[in-house]
Amino acid sequence: MAQARSNISTLDPVWETITAEARDIIVAEPTMAPLVYSVILTHSSLQCALSHRMAHKLASGEMTESILHDAFDQAYAADCGLGAIGRADLLATFERDPACHRMIQPLLYYKGFQAVQAYRMAHWLWAQGRHDFAYFIQMRASEVFGVDIHPAAKIGQGLMIDHAHSIVIGETAVVGNNVSMLHAVTLGGTGKDEKDRHPKIGDDVLLGAGAKVLGNISIGCCSRVAAGSVVLKDVPPGKTVAGVPAKVVGDAGCKQPAKDMDQLI
Repeated sequence: MAQARSNISTLDPVWETITAEARDIIVAEPTMAPLVYSVILTHSSLQCALSHRMAHKLASGEMTESILHDAFDQAYAADCGLGAIGRADLLATFERDPACHRMIQPLLYYKGFQAVQAYRMAHWLWAQGRHDFAYFIQMRASEVFGVDIHPAAKIGQGLMIDHAHSIVIGETAVVGNNVSMLHAVTLGGTGKDEKDRHPKIGDDVLLGAGAKVLGNISIGCCSRVAAGSVVLKDVPPGKTVAGVPAKVVGDAGCKQPAKDMDQLI
């Protein structure tokens, strides 16, 4: 019975799907074999693959891949839920991005997913008191992916960042579970107050391309912020806001805007 429980606990349908897709890629496009083996097929789990992928992406002449790999392995080995959160982020991208047809795509190609995983590592290091190492990862993620997320920000699972260009999330920002945001979103502060100065985003919120949410304000659960809007005041749950400055223009139009990805007003 103990052996049976052990086998059940190691089942991972997400990883099994990714490895099957990896083999399909090699058959269809043999020139991809070195990359696919390096990123996927030489690893035993999604955590191992993520650790390798992120270390390779973030390494530089100032910080070797092996040092980063060791740090990421420590984070996953700490049993702090990073593996489950990474799966939730991957599934969020697969389910919400209409251009994502296979689970393997975020791991191989999508800088939004990869940038979020870099933040996850930086946040873990920050929580361990290793602030300078966390700052380094923030810097490299910004340089490599064009996504700048402060390691102290608090972000729930199931985050999907589509296209992921010019994303900025500040130090005291809080982002709930199952949030979707498009490129050029800013969750920024106002003024030079060093205290709680960044937005609080509720669960299941959709932030359109170029949306700017500024200051210690709240965006209620299941709300939508239209593309190009500048939000300076609290947004009630289940509403759509648009404009500069943003105003309520109607209801959200659905129960879970972040999953439906419907941006029409």
